Amino acid sequence: MSDSSPVQPLNLAQQLIQRHLISGELTPGSEIALHINQALLQDVLGTLVMLELEAMGLDRVHTEPSVQYIDHGLVQADNLNAETYLFLKSACERFGVWYSGPGNGISHPVHMENFGVPGESIVGCDSHTTAAGALGMLAIGAGGIEVAMAMAGEPLYITMPKIWGIKLEGQLPDWVSAKDIVLELLRRHGVAGGKNTMIEYYGPGLKHLSAMDRHVLANMGTEMGATATVFPSDDETRRFLASRGRENDWVALSAEPGCHYDLNETLDLSKLEPMIALPSSPDNVVTVREAAGKPLHQAYIGSSGNPGFRDFAVVAEIVRGKQVADGVSLDINPSSRQVLTTLIEQGYLADLVASGARLHQAGCNGCIGMGQAPAVGLNSLRTVPRNFPGRSGTREDSVFLCSPETAAASALAGVITDPRTLDMPYPRPKEPAQIEVNRALFNAPLPPHEAKLKALQKTENTPALPELSPLPNRLDVPVLLVAGDNISTDDIMPAGQRVLPYWSSVYASAPFTFEAVDPDYAERAESTRTQGGHVIIGGANYGQGSSRENAALVPRYLGLQVVVAKSFARIHWQNLICFGALPLTFTREEDIAQLAQGDRIVIKDVYAQLESGETLTAHIPGKGEMTLHHGLSPRQRELITQGGVINHLRKRNA
Repeated sequence: MSDSSPVQPLNLAQQLIQRHLISGELTPGSEIALHINQALLQDVLGTLVMLELEAMGLDRVHTEPSVQYIDHGLVQADNLNAETYLFLKSACERFGVWYSGPGNGISHPVHMENFGVPGESIVGCDSHTTAAGALGMLAIGAGGIEVAMAMAGEPLYITMPKIWGIKLEGQLPDWVSAKDIVLELLRRHGVAGGKNTMIEYYGPGLKHLSAMDRHVLANMGTEMGATATVFPSDDETRRFLASRGRENDWVALSAEPGCHYDLNETLDLSKLEPMIALPSSPDNVVTVREAAGKPLHQAYIGSSGNPGFRDFAVVAEIVRGKQVADGVSLDINPSSRQVLTTLIEQGYLADLVASGARLHQAGCNGCIGMGQAPAVGLNSLRTVPRNFPGRSGTREDSVFLCSPETAAASALAGVITDPRTLDMPYPRPKEPAQIEVNRALFNAPLPPHEAKLKALQKTENTPALPELSPLPNRLDVPVLLVAGDNISTDDIMPAGQRVLPYWSSVYASAPFTFEAVDPDYAERAESTRTQGGHVIIGGANYGQGSSRENAALVPRYLGLQVVVAKSFARIHWQNLICFGALPLTFTREEDIAQLAQGDRIVIKDVYAQLESGETLTAHIPGKGEMTLHHGLSPRQRELITQGGVINHLRKRNA
């Protein structure tokens, strides 16, 4: 007897997931496996991905295209970054990966212009890979080890997210732009408000948002913890691709009529006003008028959080014929070579420089603490996606997140200024009908017969990955660190010019681990490495922010066996599992108050307890027992008992 139940219309997110679904069901909370078409790598995490591909014994990547971008480690203060470029170029030649060298720009907008294809799937070792959802792609940020697996032809495993439909109505008022939209959503929902969701924007308000406006929203869905963000592929998508000479890549994509969403929200764009995130979290948001009058030290324009031509051109029109206030540094950080070239051609760069602005090279730069670090305690307005403490390169920083309009108005006034108070018409610069995309500036993959002959150009700073032992069946380990809520991966593994060049080496970066939270952690952890390891206790949303897998790998190398937290950020939770560390959550959040540094946690029969259900029992000598939740799938339990993904693949392939 056939099933006569009606087929439910699918929203766009469900369509994309179903198109790439290898196994699992579209049931929120269940584990699904996805086929991945494309891969995106950036330099400071791509080094570990390439070393992982080597450890897996991979001959050639399966994702097409796979692209390695040099966009983070651009400050060549010594030999390390330059040697990283050489290593990565050799790895691209060896494994069949496109290479985008320094100067081409930030991975996300450059990939969108050169390689983004509506309807395809992409995974990247950068949490803001979600930006590609602006073109209607299924775009997911993940830890590098999961990216390496996808490049090796393995599925990408994620928890099926709830689909959060956000209907956009109306049109943005003058002096309000895309950054204000996402800041308003962060104000409403916080940095964990989108966890285990996929955001889908739809509605009549979309027709007023350009592809690069959509990039801002898709990029910063990550700041709410969303798995991905997606927009329909419509006439604006077609215009964007056509203007880059790629109209043949366009296909129409949209939600099916009558579809439903697990979560629903309506946002009237016409009711929004300029917004600003105060230090030191992207969700610490107020209106600009509430923050107006605070003194200003720096205004920074750029990053993947505002990478479009318009985002720079509108600043140029605001400052044209005027002078930046005394004592303010207006830093212009072009997002791509194409944007910089177009600003030059259109005369906007001259307006910026003449106003007193400082021009920096195309790349991530100040967003990740690689240059333009502000003075201690002085206010810096930035159009970047994140303002976690110290991310700017200055630990005692005071970073605000805002739109280009707010940053420009404030740079002229010398204090935080609502751009609506400017005595001028709102500028609406138009992107040129054609923006040249020069693929010749990339190194294309070598043919397989040539690639096999290439050797990796390693240095002392690109050593092989450490061997990781499986989790023991009986744990008796000390609590080495007790941390608070919203610990970010920046807190665990700092970035900036001082540390970032060492990320390619687990061993060289290990001494910096948790230094801002507990400067003695790394030394204490090293002493546990051969003594059974240790435990970290975390609060809510542990591991938020960047996808950097070394925030899991390096502590694991230092002996980390278990993290017990109130809750985890999605990517970091997966990274811990992929390297064989066990993430657990409190079944009673108040139990965290019982634990202190120096306590011991004893878990007997770990393997049997993992198999018997979603909880296990831990004993704390002198304090009794507590029940902890793991929620691991059978596949994840196997990874834990084998010491992580690389051990698992070696065993399977053997």
